[in-house]
Amino acid sequence: MRDFIEIGPVPADEPCAQVGEENYREKAYKECARFIELIRTKLGPEPKKARLAIKAFPHDFGTYHEVVCYFDTHNSESVDYAFRCESDAPTTWEAA
Repeated sequence: MRDFIEIGPVPADEPCAQVGEENYREKAYKECARFIELIRTKLGPEPKKARLAIKAFPHDFGTYHEVVCYFDTHNSESVDYAFRCESDAPTTWEAA
């Protein structure tokens, strides 16, 4: 079965674009794409059955975007990678 875990829009100790600000979507996509590359630099590429992606979520003030890791709940390598992304993702832009 396919599931996902939310990683965040940017490293935890960094500021990010805010829903409602001018050009939010473009800024958020750039930040998320940069964060995905940083995660891959630190943790390596996704194994089979896992995939880092940008996902949109509804919010009272508009749609926001975050990095998620999709994984197959029946594939231990993909599950392990997803939870490593959650626990070991870089916390700053310079952390990788």
